[in-house]
Amino acid sequence: MHRAKWIAAAAVTMLMAAGAQAQPQILYAWAPKPDPLTAWKAPNKPIWRLADILKAHEGQARWVQPIVRDQDYDANYIQMAPGDKTRTQLWADDRIFFMVWGGQIRFTIQGQQPFVASKGFMVQIPYRTPYSMEVVGNEPALRFEVIRPNRTPLYTVEAGDSAPVAKGKTYQKVSYNTPAQPYGNAKVYIDFFKDYVNNPAQPKGNTAFVKDDTNFMNIIRGQGVPTPPDSNKGHFHTDYNEFWFIAEGRIDYKMEGMSVYSAEPGDIVYAPQGRWHRASFGGTTMDTRIAINPRPEGLHNYDAEAGAKQ
Repeated sequence: MHRAKWIAAAAVTMLMAAGAQAQPQILYAWAPKPDPLTAWKAPNKPIWRLADILKAHEGQARWVQPIVRDQDYDANYIQMAPGDKTRTQLWADDRIFFMVWGGQIRFTIQGQQPFVASKGFMVQIPYRTPYSMEVVGNEPALRFEVIRPNRTPLYTVEAGDSAPVAKGKTYQKVSYNTPAQPYGNAKVYIDFFKDYVNNPAQPKGNTAFVKDDTNFMNIIRGQGVPTPPDSNKGHFHTDYNEFWFIAEGRIDYKMEGMSVYSAEPGDIVYAPQGRWHRASFGGTTMDTRIAINPRPEGLHNYDAEAGAKQ
């Protein structure tokens, strides 16, 4: 073969091999599923509908509604009244993150310019980073708040203040010398409606907002599609649960043992570990779900015959 032709053929072969290697390899394993299936243990349930939450707290100026309690997360819907302000607090070893879903909250975070977050803002605060929140304007402020389980905040020491009070805890004044976790390349916040819904580019696909060793908050956005058949079981996770905040449009869910049901903006959907689940874009325009789980590189167990090929 002519040398030039040989070099060209070799280059094509190498490119084809590189392309083949870039494709994910389908592997097979025996994955354990709980028997009986993992149940929803209160307050966890297949879906928390925002309309029902608001109705249950009608007439209350401020309230906390537990939504998720498991081995990985405590998550709550929280409403603060106009003018409410928190003490400056921090979390010892864990990141906290929020989805603001009503009113306006001024976040004052150490090392950052204060900003006002309104409906659709996602905000994250790394461990040992002092921050405070204040409701501005004349409306209550509603947020969905996620933190690791059974955590209690620390509070900065201010001149003339008194020790905080928490059930089952006694606060002691202490000193420490380990600094706050830096943001690095992580964004302090995303304005979902500005950056996604009202963006002429109409971003689609997956975008990780929170991603560290034990937290994952992933924006999943796409065009509505016909509901898949029940033969498409989706996937299940071996050792962790997963839940979603619905931010836009409609998401159709199929959970093992249940018929297909739909979730709308502000609703929270929860899938226990080991249970087949499938989420699909159910609206007629753009739909967005925000997945939250503790494993950024978590294993997805698909059906052996079809799932991993989808």
